[in-house]
Amino acid sequence: MPQIIFLPNAEHCPEGAVVEANPGETVLDAALRNGIEIEHACEKSCACTTCHVVVREGFESLEPSDELEDDMLDKAWGLEPNSRLSCQAVVADRNLVVEIPKYTINQVSEGH
Repeated sequence: MPQIIFLPNAEHCPEGAVVEANPGETVLDAALRNGIEIEHACEKSCACTTCHVVVREGFESLEPSDELEDDMLDKAWGLEPNSRLSCQAVVADRNLVVEIPKYTINQVSEGH
C-alpha cells in the first residue's frame, strides 16, 4: 500500500504526517481520512484551487492532469511545475511526498 508523506504545514499538520493511501484514492481523500483537513471549497469537483498541493516526489506516478484541472491550477497561489489539485490527483502504486502550500486564494474558509 503506497504512503503519502505530508511535509510539515503550520496549519494542517505541524509535525508532518505519513499516511497509508489506497491505490485509486485521491490525495485529498487520503488526507481527510487521516485528519489532515486540506481545504476543498468546491466539494472535490475541480471548480476551485483551495486543495492545491505540490507533489515533491512521486509526481510521475500520477495520471496526467486534464484540461479542466490545468485551467484551475493556473489560478492557484504558488503554482509550481509539480502542482496538482489534491481532489484530482489519484494515488497509483508509488509513495508520494506532498507539500500543502502556506496560502490559498480562498477568501473564506468553509470549515469542512
